[in-house]
Amino acid sequence: MLGGLRLIDLLLGMPVLVKVLGALSLILALSRVCKHLTIAVLVAAVVLGLWSGHSPASMLDIAWQRVSSFEDLVLLFVVLEVIWLSSQMAATGVMEDLVKSVRGRVSRRTSMAVLPAVIGLLPMPGGALFSAPLVDRCDENGEVHPGLKAQTNHWFRHIWEYWWPLYPGVLLAMQEAKLDIWQFVLLQLPLTLFAIGAGYLFLLRRIEGGTRRASGLAGEDVPAFLPLVLPIIVVIASYAVVRLSYWGVRTAWMGVPEMNRYLPMALGLLAAILVLQARRPIDSRRWWKILFARRAMAMLIIVAAVRVYGAFIDAELPGGQPLAELLRFEMAAWGIPLIAIVMLLPLVSGLATGLSIGFVGASFPIIVSLLGPAPSTGALLSTVVLAYGFGYMGMLLSPVHVCLVVTSEHFETRLLRNMAGLLMPAIAMLIAAFCMHSAVAWIFH
Repeated sequence: MLGGLRLIDLLLGMPVLVKVLGALSLILALSRVCKHLTIAVLVAAVVLGLWSGHSPASMLDIAWQRVSSFEDLVLLFVVLEVIWLSSQMAATGVMEDLVKSVRGRVSRRTSMAVLPAVIGLLPMPGGALFSAPLVDRCDENGEVHPGLKAQTNHWFRHIWEYWWPLYPGVLLAMQEAKLDIWQFVLLQLPLTLFAIGAGYLFLLRRIEGGTRRASGLAGEDVPAFLPLVLPIIVVIASYAVVRLSYWGVRTAWMGVPEMNRYLPMALGLLAAILVLQARRPIDSRRWWKILFARRAMAMLIIVAAVRVYGAFIDAELPGGQPLAELLRFEMAAWGIPLIAIVMLLPLVSGLATGLSIGFVGASFPIIVSLLGPAPSTGALLSTVVLAYGFGYMGMLLSPVHVCLVVTSEHFETRLLRNMAGLLMPAIAMLIAAFCMHSAVAWIFH
């Protein structure tokens, strides 16, 4: 009995870093053994909750608060809308025409990068699920390994989020660092160029380029590109209009509550669905199949499981402190140098949350505060680019990143193998972020 109590005390007293990384390792191990990612994520959430000292009752409350919150309900609706719009584009022939339009102008290899990059301009959760069918259709004869398609889709879907100001993580990073949009964009834009280079070097080069034009397409038969991406343009425009309009309302009338961060995307996707229905109508029978497809429900359950796991990362521990704060105290107590904290804290936060707004929210307030009340321009800019680069790679490789989860599910590939396949371009990006940090520090020295 005493031995069991000592073991429990020993486990509960372990460093937060060990608990977080242990839960992530459990997700990978269980997903490999039981081949059911939803079960793996939920089991890991339960283990992390108990390991962190939560009682079963408080764990149920944390999980319920997350899945029943208005913000997360809107998030789940956005995921459904992504699947519905993707299915609608397939049913109306837009998806096939879009692939033809790109494939009629560039090679298969380039098409597999361009299509997810275009979708990446949409700040939608699980957007890799939208681009995955497009990438699949570029491989007419099934010659490219599914794992390579999944990795290429995931990587190029995320080349813009280093600086594209429609993403909440980017906006939060600018806010925490107190940088203007132009400063942040100029600082982070080179990371997108590095990401394109790393994606080509480690992923695209392994895909045979094929012919410049898809077989059977004469020049005059290539569909026009812009009309086919109208739904995407509608989403981006609607998102921008809603965000700017609400900002104007909050500026004019004090006390107006902050808007749900997923609501502009939900409205934009709904507008895109309606516009596409007006341009290429489909009947109620096909709409019924789209709205109640098993694939949509399965994806919804997976995303809900990931969000429950995230709730235990965000929740305060029984002692009243969040995991991220304790993690920072641990690193400081271990005597880890400041530059190592700037790299490791966002990296671990990204791995743990699988969200850009997650690693920014968990690490940037701490990192910026460590610079002091009035840091120099060089110190601030060099720290931001280093922290964001490391946090973003942690997010990209996280087993609870929704995009990585859904693209692995779509291509029926193993999560761990896809993470391993992305490791080399991710390491290249970590080196690039460190070089950017050093260059900016030298320029402003």
